[in-house]
Amino acid sequence: MSNRKKLQDQIAIVTGASSGIGAGIAKALSEAGATVVVNYSSSADKAEAVLGEIKQRGGQGIIWKADVSKEAEVQDMFRKTIEQFGTVDILINNAGLQKDAKFHEITLEQWEKVIGINLTGQFLCAREAVKEFLKRGVVPSRSKSAGKIICISSVHEVIPWAGHANYAASKGGVMMLMKSIAQEYASMKIRVNSIGPGAIRTPINHAAWQTPEAYQNLLKLIPSKRIGEAEDIGNAAVWLASDDSEYVNGITLFVDGGMLLYPGFEDNG
Repeated sequence: MSNRKKLQDQIAIVTGASSGIGAGIAKALSEAGATVVVNYSSSADKAEAVLGEIKQRGGQGIIWKADVSKEAEVQDMFRKTIEQFGTVDILINNAGLQKDAKFHEITLEQWEKVIGINLTGQFLCAREAVKEFLKRGVVPSRSKSAGKIICISSVHEVIPWAGHANYAASKGGVMMLMKSIAQEYASMKIRVNSIGPGAIRTPINHAAWQTPEAYQNLLKLIPSKRIGEAEDIGNAAVWLASDDSEYVNGITLFVDGGMLLYPGFEDNG
């Protein structure tokens, strides 16, 4: 068996990679041999810290500032990545945010911000990635696929979420966007899948786990009785980006400790 790493010589762009799930995925892809573009929108210092950790472990990459909801910035990020590294093999569509409010109090600005980053951003990045994959085609020495896109969705592409209608709607949109792209380009050896995290210990949901009381309350929703870690999502991303999952296309892989198992029925309902 070769010692070659699963993602050796591949180039990955990870959006929203300066913290949380994105940072965990960026580090995991690097460990698997990929060169990683650590995308961020505002926290350059945090992005530098992620890249510093990657380089400390022997990995390679760069940081790149881009707002994924802005077409010109996304196109520039892909153009410069291809100029520097030759191509893009993997896109992790991770950038996302929440602007929570009761539905009747959601402002148009809150709605458009969440849809813009969480859904339009995934469209813009995926479109540029597909263009590059079609142009380059399969390079058998690197991968059996022409390219891989992994959309970071959520259990809330399935579970309604009162008080978070804009976020849940964006993730439901991500699910159908992912499946439609996967269907359209499967014959061209382009694989598109999603990861649907449950409760993961990240800054975006700090209030849900910061105190013992909040944590115990959260565990009522998780049959596995632990919160997920960014590494759990990173490991799943490496598998979906590698040839180990070469026959997997158009699915959402839920990494949620069983949150979708209707834990309210654990004691017979």
